[in-house]
Amino acid sequence: MFTMRVKICGITNLQDAQTAVRLGADELGFNFYPESPRYVSPADAAKVVDVLPDDVLPVGVFVDASIETIISIERAVGLMAIQLHGDETPDFVSDLRSRTNSKVIKALRVSPGFEPESVFEHAADAILLDAYSADARGGTGKTFEWSKASAVVPLVNELYLAGGLGPLNVAAAINAVRPAVVDVASGVESRPGIKDADMLEAFIRNAKNA
Repeated sequence: MFTMRVKICGITNLQDAQTAVRLGADELGFNFYPESPRYVSPADAAKVVDVLPDDVLPVGVFVDASIETIISIERAVGLMAIQLHGDETPDFVSDLRSRTNSKVIKALRVSPGFEPESVFEHAADAILLDAYSADARGGTGKTFEWSKASAVVPLVNELYLAGGLGPLNVAAAINAVRPAVVDVASGVESRPGIKDADMLEAFIRNAKNA
C-alpha cells in the first residue's frame, strides 16, 4: 500500500523536529540560506540530525551556495539529501551529483510560463515544485496551478510538491497531483521557523489519509 511521504521544512530547533517525527514526518528540511527567516546554523542543525531516527531523511536546503559550501555543510551536519532552491544550472546539478552520495533535489518555481518539460534539463534525483515569488525563495504560503505539477509526475523519478500547502488543502493537492512527497514550511507554523504542533498533526494526518 502506498503511503504519502511528508517533508516538514524549515526546522530550526530540536523540539519541533521531535514533534514532527513523533507525528509521522518522513523527512525534515534544514534551511542554510542566511537570508531566510527559517535559517538554522550548521552547528544547531547537526545537534538535531544527530538524534533523528534512521528512517527520517535530513534534507539541507541551499540557495545558490557553492558546491564547496554545500559539501562542507553536508558532512558537518550529516545530511542525506541536498535541496537546491536557487538558480543553480543543470551543469551545477550534475557536478554536485558527481561529488556526493546524498540525494539531490532540484527545486523549480512554477511561474506562469513554466513548461513541464523543463524538468529534463536537470539530472537531479528528484524535482521539487514550488510557487513562484519575486520576493522569497520558498515558504511564501502561495499555491500554484496543480495541473502543472501533475503533468510533471510521469516525467521524473520523484516529485516533491510544495507551495502553499497546509492542513486544509493537502489532501486535495495529493489527490490532484499524486506526488511522491508533500513539503510544507509556513503552512504549519505559528511564526516563521516555529512549528505549531496542532497544525503539524493535522497536516501529517490529512496527508497520510489522502
